[in-house]
Amino acid sequence: MLSDAQMAAFAADGFVRVEAAFPRTLADECREAVWRDLDADPGDPSTWPTIASRPDYAQPPFVAAANTPRLHAAFDALVGPGRWAPRTSLGGFVVRFPSPEASVVDGWHVDVSFPGPGSLAGDYMTWRANIASKDRALQMFFLFSDVGEDDAPTRLRPGSHRDTARVLAPEGEDGLDARELARRADAASAHRPAALATGRAGDVYLCHPFLVHAGQPHLGEHPRFMAQPKLSPAGPLRVERPAAASPVEIAIVGALEP
Repeated sequence: MLSDAQMAAFAADGFVRVEAAFPRTLADECREAVWRDLDADPGDPSTWPTIASRPDYAQPPFVAAANTPRLHAAFDALVGPGRWAPRTSLGGFVVRFPSPEASVVDGWHVDVSFPGPGSLAGDYMTWRANIASKDRALQMFFLFSDVGEDDAPTRLRPGSHRDTARVLAPEGEDGLDARELARRADAASAHRPAALATGRAGDVYLCHPFLVHAGQPHLGEHPRFMAQPKLSPAGPLRVERPAAASPVEIAIVGALEP
């Protein structure tokens, strides 16, 4: 389903946007469901918070949005047929409302994916990522509202997945926790210009799990609805040169070449 140009962009930049990955009607239905869970009135901006995080959504419209034929074909292209686990939910939502205030998610970082021996059950910042990207095959951004340049689009650093691979390579199976990884990956990729994850409701950004990204304040007029689930691998990624086969794995191997 992905064109040769999109595959090349994923290799070089670490992300690709799949337009109309799920129907806009599903985006509308899911957005209405999230509104119902928020202690806010869609028609009254005085009731809107600055940012709201909602827990996992597993109702049928959300599962349908995560499992369209277009997305499954893209997962096959980037991770490999049979090498990823279908989503049974859409994970948590981050809703940003118009406000110039910054948030804790606005710093440059890489998402972590597994708890280590010293991780705390309720503290995601103590979770870890490693060079084999344990438990994360892709990072994904599902747009459930139209997102323009002023609507708090996620900031992306094209090519930073290679910087993160070089940061993680010496750390072995244990990898780094979220705070240390954010610090090092930010410094290693600071020379790269930023791109913005703009698009229409129904678009999905499929990102290499090592892509450095950040939020930003919302300077527009309408709330931005986005889900950011991971795609889990069906088995461990292969990051040794003879075994690497998928674009996700090949990008990691290529980053570590002299």
